[in-house]
Amino acid sequence: MVESHTADEREEVLQEDADTADVLVIGSGIAGCAAALAAARDGADVLLVTKAERPEDASTDWAQGGIATSRDDPDSLKQDVIAASDGTADPEAVDVLVEEANDAVRDVLLETLEVPFDTADEPSEAAERDPGSVPGDEFDYGREAAHSDRRILHVDASTGSHILRPFLNHLDSRDDVRIREDTAALELITHEGRVHGALLDSAPTGEPVYAGATILATGGIGACYPRSTNPPDATGDGIAMGALAGADVEDMEFVQFHPTAFDPDAAADDDTAGSDAAAPAGAEGRGSDIFLLSEALRGEGAILVNGEGERFMPDYHEDAELAPRDVVARAVDREREATGEVRLDVSPLPFAEEFPGLVDLCEDHGVDWAAGIPVAPCEHFLCGGVAVDDRGRATLDRLYAVGECARTGVHGANRLASTSLLEGLVWGLRAGEDAADRTADVAVEPVEAPELLNRDPDLPERFAAEKFVRLRRVMDEHVGLRRDPEGLRRASAVLRRLKGEVDAYIRTRTSRDLYELRHASVTALLVARAASEREESVGTHYLVDSDTDSPATESSHAGD
Repeated sequence: MVESHTADEREEVLQEDADTADVLVIGSGIAGCAAALAAARDGADVLLVTKAERPEDASTDWAQGGIATSRDDPDSLKQDVIAASDGTADPEAVDVLVEEANDAVRDVLLETLEVPFDTADEPSEAAERDPGSVPGDEFDYGREAAHSDRRILHVDASTGSHILRPFLNHLDSRDDVRIREDTAALELITHEGRVHGALLDSAPTGEPVYAGATILATGGIGACYPRSTNPPDATGDGIAMGALAGADVEDMEFVQFHPTAFDPDAAADDDTAGSDAAAPAGAEGRGSDIFLLSEALRGEGAILVNGEGERFMPDYHEDAELAPRDVVARAVDREREATGEVRLDVSPLPFAEEFPGLVDLCEDHGVDWAAGIPVAPCEHFLCGGVAVDDRGRATLDRLYAVGECARTGVHGANRLASTSLLEGLVWGLRAGEDAADRTADVAVEPVEAPELLNRDPDLPERFAAEKFVRLRRVMDEHVGLRRDPEGLRRASAVLRRLKGEVDAYIRTRTSRDLYELRHASVTALLVARAASEREESVGTHYLVDSDTDSPATESSHAGD
């Protein structure tokens, strides 16, 4: 557990006229939207609060590849999920995922939101065998790394935006769902082991909102790393709030790095790249020009070549470019180190015709994609988080977590491609329904909530930004793709000191950027501690000898 150190500085206040809801959802990605929809369908009054001011501020909107389905073979998907996890996924959790996949996709994405997934010229063989077993018989199913079959629904390479935007519009049209944008949750309100809502930043000293059930759906932790495919405000809020309130967290060491994010540093040195491609990392230490090159590209035949023009993945894994993500990411990292760069060669497929959105992104960044797209690994997804059961229930009463901030057991040590949207959808629906059922006919009663203090002068200019640079540097150097025990110990020590500095300021100041820094420092410390405690390599957690940089331990996904 991570201690707060701040409650003793505050007064407890009771606001009987505060806003209330049967179900409070914090976050507006696919998991939060699914939870809000399910709870509203079940008769609950739902309040959804989100830091986002527009859809692209949510992680779901950034999702490219698609959403996996079971089609007519759920057992095949189950085996792929478990294999990609290096054998660490919870089989019972995976059963929930694969058994409810098709119904969830059909109900929400096809029938309710009418998402325009890409279609095929002819019906699939699976659909012809059993048309009722799959979401539809006309779709152009894709295949991505570590999948044994084509089962992924997609819209070009921008699936997330085609799901999230109609989802938010649908919720906004419902009378039983209220949405408050540009609103951050700062702390959970707890009393005697039960969560009663959250303090929001809509008032100078925090606005309490009380709820019969609170669902965390705050997304990932990309802001803890200098290179990430996450939105800039993915600061681990839900995980930190849950941990500080006393909820269990698990599997925090398993941070997945996507192997093929655009590498603006390589593009800057490339004569074929325009001047815009060389834009430096943002002032706060995050790359501003990074974008994801969907795994669907490799599923359709794209290959990885090193700085000497050689294809290398067959030397690392029998599935070559379609090996599990952790294997491919480490291989790309090794080849960049050895040969200077790695490029994604898209010449084997009709790139412009099949992925026009990615073509536009390349051209916007001055990249001649025909010459190969420079890529590098990039933080992408946290497999762990707030520990929950098959209904999304955390270890604190009336607290739920769904989506990337939750640890459901589905992903284990490494996530299978295109299962994050599916997990968010399935667990969001289950959590929303359960939360509504548990709060039915039960009045929401306000309890005493901590009053945050905002009495001291403003923070030093750029305090939070400079601390974030320090945090990201430590995470990048010591808690990245390759880790060693001494580096993890050093990272934990630095992060403990950083958290202490932030706590000292937060005792008497209330601001969103300060709380985001606090949440990120708590989350980063949880990742470093968990990594320090796991002494063997598995999945995304890869230990090396600090002197030789060779593997300290082996796993079935070692790959190098």
